[in-house]
Amino acid sequence: MSQASDVPSPCINVCRIDQQTGWCEGCFRTVREITQWPIASDAERRRILAALPGRRAPKKWWKPW
Repeated sequence: MSQASDVPSPCINVCRIDQQTGWCEGCFRTVREITQWPIASDAERRRILAALPGRRAPKKWWKPW
């Protein structure tokens, strides 16, 4: 029996894959990272989480002036 992980999922239930980046628009993980999450070790989960901040693009706000 596996032990529960202390590393929480970054999923926010906004599950759409951006076709340009290949990342989920909600959590910024790849499809492979998402599907491997349930069986990943805590170390692998932490590695995935560490990569996410670099994948978040700053919001571009359009200004009409």
